[in-house]
Amino acid sequence: MPDRPWLPAHIGLGSNLDDPPSQVKAAIERLGGLPDTLLVAVSPLYRSAPLGRADQPFYVNAVAALITRLGAVDLLDLLIGIETGMGRVRDGERWGPRVIDLDLLVFAGQELDQPGLRVPHPGISSRNFVLYPLRDLAPDLWVPGQGRVAKLAAACDRNGIERIN
Repeated sequence: MPDRPWLPAHIGLGSNLDDPPSQVKAAIERLGGLPDTLLVAVSPLYRSAPLGRADQPFYVNAVAALITRLGAVDLLDLLIGIETGMGRVRDGERWGPRVIDLDLLVFAGQELDQPGLRVPHPGISSRNFVLYPLRDLAPDLWVPGQGRVAKLAAACDRNGIERIN
């Protein structure tokens, strides 16, 4: 795809099953192997309280910065493929425990609302487990329709999250 431009994308990663730090690191390695995509940077890991059900383990979260020649839908399809390949089971439970979760957070400054794909990711502006690692990578990143990452992170609740590396 030499005629397509390189576009920035930020991917949220999370796991709370089967050695979460190792799961997140394995997913990062797989991101680095995606076609027409380069892994640019990875945030530190964070430990965060789960959304939804409280009777599940804490999560380990990170954000990866990529550049890609893929479109958003194609990139999302590859992210879902990584999740499936790592044993993610989509059982319909929202915010339930999972081996790995990969979310397309921000893509090339675009706002997209398509079946199965909303960018920026819904809820990004209120989720400390997304904003804190994203701030580590790109504090000046503009989240379309919401503002700069540093400002969003500063306004976010600090409870239930800690940097672990």
